[in-house]
Amino acid sequence: MIEFHINKPDHSIKSLLEAKIDNLTKPKGSLGVLEELAIRAGIIQQSLEPGLSSPYNVIFAADHGIAAEGVSLSPQEVTFQMISNFLCGGAGINFLARQHNFKLKVVDSGVNYDFPPTPGLINLKIRKGTRNFLYEAAMTLPEMELAMSRGAGVVSECFSEGCNVISFGEMGIANTSASAMWMSTIAGISLKKCVGAGCGLDEAGISHKFDILSRALKNYRGDFSTFDIMRHFGGYEMVMAVGGMLRAAELGMIILVDGFIMTNCMLAAISLYPDVKEYAIFGHQGDESGHKILLDYMNVKALLNLNLRLGEGTGAVCAYPILESAVRMINEMNSFNKIEVTKYF
Repeated sequence: MIEFHINKPDHSIKSLLEAKIDNLTKPKGSLGVLEELAIRAGIIQQSLEPGLSSPYNVIFAADHGIAAEGVSLSPQEVTFQMISNFLCGGAGINFLARQHNFKLKVVDSGVNYDFPPTPGLINLKIRKGTRNFLYEAAMTLPEMELAMSRGAGVVSECFSEGCNVISFGEMGIANTSASAMWMSTIAGISLKKCVGAGCGLDEAGISHKFDILSRALKNYRGDFSTFDIMRHFGGYEMVMAVGGMLRAAELGMIILVDGFIMTNCMLAAISLYPDVKEYAIFGHQGDESGHKILLDYMNVKALLNLNLRLGEGTGAVCAYPILESAVRMINEMNSFNKIEVTKYF
């Protein structure tokens, strides 16, 4: 299994960051969350002048065998159709990426479709979709190892291109089912609280989804280790995202975490390497019912709550300007030492 060497950032710099922020021309604490974010960025980068460069959003896409059980309102072909939408610039994440100057990488992690050579599409396909975890493990151990390694490799490429802040998105019909299974088995949260509407199920659909996932959990014969849970219930796009998050932390990058699915990927990453949490900033609280429960379990607060439930990295990219404002604050505001303003606090 691929190993990561993640260093916990040295928090001794925090007092220096706080002193710098407290001496800016404003009442102490008056910029609230922006001050907290600037400190987080400074600790991650070990700098009193943190900076953001060449932000990337990586979309991993793959299909799920459990979709055959009718756990999603959308048919599986939507996965490969959305790939084309990403590449032609017409999806939700595209306008946000253009607005906030994010570069996109779109990765075929395991889509159940044979793409012709397609400019802009990174072909890292493991298999044409996972197996149906109602009856068997979604992937083999070598497949999981390969997915983690390939996800890490994509982040290494982003880093080599000057990126120091990264978000991850996903596309994969039925991946809220896989995420609910990770949430329940890794966090020990009742499955009922983890299962939501996904892309729009009604009450009957949610009930059917819960029934299928309950049966899958009952059929599970693994050891409940994080690796085995990832292998048994995960998707290739989710495992690649875990590998990507771990490599990003290893490289000292800021990780903007998106919605329900990516928060579950961060949950798995933290379960494997707890210090990865030091590099994570949670972009938004999504509209999937289990997301708030999971954020509360992880003892984190998201920057935004806009009732989003699209995925693709949209919530993370939406939150980016807040982080950018925090960095601009600490770098661009005058201090009381530089300008003749009487301290007014």
